[in-house]
Amino acid sequence: MSEQTLLKTSSDTVLNGINVTELLDVIEVIKENDDVAQVELRATNKWIDGAHNRSNINGFYAALEEHKREKDFVMDNDEPPVLLGTDKAANPAEYILHALAGCITTTLVYHAATKGIKLEKVETRFEGDIDLRGFLGLPGYNKVGYEKIRVFVKVEADASKNEIEELVKLAQRRSVVFNTIANPVDVNVELED
Repeated sequence: MSEQTLLKTSSDTVLNGINVTELLDVIEVIKENDDVAQVELRATNKWIDGAHNRSNINGFYAALEEHKREKDFVMDNDEPPVLLGTDKAANPAEYILHALAGCITTTLVYHAATKGIKLEKVETRFEGDIDLRGFLGLPGYNKVGYEKIRVFVKVEADASKNEIEELVKLAQRRSVVFNTIANPVDVNVELED
């Protein structure tokens, strides 16, 4: 790491907007106690009308304790008119692309910071293919959901092309959302009273 790529604030090292000192401290704490690594994220959702529904995100469990934000994050879901919605918000499948974009980018930025790579620009573009026959339950077609997602990444950094390629591969391997989509995950649905 060169002195030019790192910003020092008091005794902490900050790179790409990430406090590397704190991040490395967290890694050490987790190495000492696996339980600190356990996180439970939560969301609630209510139907409004037609395809329009609203999710609220607030409380979560991390670092061995409950956390509550000052205010909820509110996200609406809808469908475009061509899919019989009122276009009041992105549709849930588009939020998957948003979540994937955010997670790959964040993962790349964190790992670049720990490697001392100064980022100048990170841009991603996502395209996903869905065949509605699965959603509609049409005979002879069983696949429901994305059939394929294509990810395009642009990175400008003070690193070689090989280092950037490795960083992109690392972001893919370590991204929670990428791996949730790419690998089967148990999802249990229960009807509540």
